[in-house]
Amino acid sequence: MASNRIIVPQAREALDRFKMEAATEVGVNLKQGYNGDLTSRQAGSVGGQMVKKMIQAYENSAK
Repeated sequence: MASNRIIVPQAREALDRFKMEAATEVGVNLKQGYNGDLTSRQAGSVGGQMVKKMIQAYENSAK
């Protein structure tokens, strides 16, 4: 069973900021709290942008 237990509270805050930044970059308007009104396409574009940025950051740090 999956758990969304917060182990490092600062990490949750950083991920929320990162998610808002990624959403802005792809033109999706996120609000604090519940965002269940997003389409699957919008939610996927935010997640995809986050993954893209994480891969880019990893590749830049490996150089």
